[in-house]
Amino acid sequence: MSFLHVFDMDGTLIRGTSAAVQVARTCGTEAELLDLERAFSAGEIDTKVFAATLHALWSELTEEHVDAAFSASPFMEDIAEVCDDIRARGERSLVVTMSPDFYARRMLDFGFHEVVASPFPPLPFRSPLDPAGILVPEDKVRIVEETRRRAGIPIQRCVAYGDSMSDAPLFGHVHHSVAINADHHVADIARARYSGTSLMEAYVRGRELAADRTA
Repeated sequence: MSFLHVFDMDGTLIRGTSAAVQVARTCGTEAELLDLERAFSAGEIDTKVFAATLHALWSELTEEHVDAAFSASPFMEDIAEVCDDIRARGERSLVVTMSPDFYARRMLDFGFHEVVASPFPPLPFRSPLDPAGILVPEDKVRIVEETRRRAGIPIQRCVAYGDSMSDAPLFGHVHHSVAINADHHVADIARARYSGTSLMEAYVRGRELAADRTA
């Protein structure tokens, strides 16, 4: 029977920063973005307000901007190798992020089976954003449940990897979780912790948890 490995993106697969920050650096809006992230971290705004503000701020954003941002992003080492190993074992990989899909879908190039992110209109934005589609932390649980049931994978064979408060609902739902370079919101509830730059090393800890029937 297969396993499902679920990865957060911002702060987990991307070390120490987010897709939004990387995109902002390519189009000269980093100061505004950092103010927005501070408001989000302080609980002053939710993901839907955050996304609506990005949509307005980045009205002239292009795919070329996003390509440059993705290429410059500080990704964890060994992401493609982890994806290859998961595929070789006949298992499934999933990235779930509240960040925009126009950046997140590029994660498929590493070899992940599926990426689920907040849907934005095509770039450059010429149509409105639908706030109903913007993901919130609780959606991670819903998406994992839909994915694992579709694949016939029991919850006991799901491993989550994340770094922050947005991953807490999922960490509380799955049986196996690895906190990667994490803050206290998930480090305190994860079944394993990893600090470093190698996704393979974190993934090995996840495999050890899943192999331990007592975990």
